[in-house]
Amino acid sequence: MRFDVITLFPELFAPFLATGVTRRAFETGQVEVVLWSPRDFAEGNYRRVDDRPFGGGPGMVMMAEPLSACLDAALAARGGEAPVVMFSPTGEVLQHRAVEHWAAGEGAVLVCGRYEGIDQRFIDARVTHQLSLGDFVLSGGEIPAMALLDAVARLQPGVLGDEASHIQDSFNPALDGLLDCPHYTRPEQWKGQGVPSVLLSGHHEQIERWRRDQRLAITLQKRPELIDAARASGRLNAADEKALGKKL
Repeated sequence: MRFDVITLFPELFAPFLATGVTRRAFETGQVEVVLWSPRDFAEGNYRRVDDRPFGGGPGMVMMAEPLSACLDAALAARGGEAPVVMFSPTGEVLQHRAVEHWAAGEGAVLVCGRYEGIDQRFIDARVTHQLSLGDFVLSGGEIPAMALLDAVARLQPGVLGDEASHIQDSFNPALDGLLDCPHYTRPEQWKGQGVPSVLLSGHHEQIERWRRDQRLAITLQKRPELIDAARASGRLNAADEKALGKKL
């Protein structure tokens, strides 16, 4: 799996790629990341990559030609075509099912925009996918690119210390798309607050039922549409509906 990242600030990725549990995927090349700067493909002494927008207005717009030349070089280095992903407010909001899709693929070229945006002609001609982290605006595409890389890397075999860790994540199909339950660790008492007694009982069936009930309750409160989706797909049983009935 290889991700080529087109960015004006490749130095932002150095600490990210060398930090945390996902660094295992990057250091071993299990998820290869290659950084490209469009300035290396810009013309003139100043290596200009942006200019004023036609029609006036604030800010600057990234130029199509340096980005296109940089993309050509990245695709040539990959040895063929690949998905070209741009991070944009108009893109599809990144969710778990999409992360699973990218985690099972061969990678992509990630285009990180800056300033007021990217010349629309480059987007129309070269970009195949647009993704968003949500309804807010960032200064550039680097943070969304890191978010996608992190989410994809942690799903790769052997990256997490426990292979089952990501299966217990919120939104995972193994949890029927629900939010995860609360977690506790030592000490048993902290500032007058104890651990739920069921978690100390050693009764695994009761523990799993408690965790399931907590997932249902939290999801119903915070993201009720996920309950509707689980119900519509037949993933809730009679015990689940009973637990939900107590919360209504």
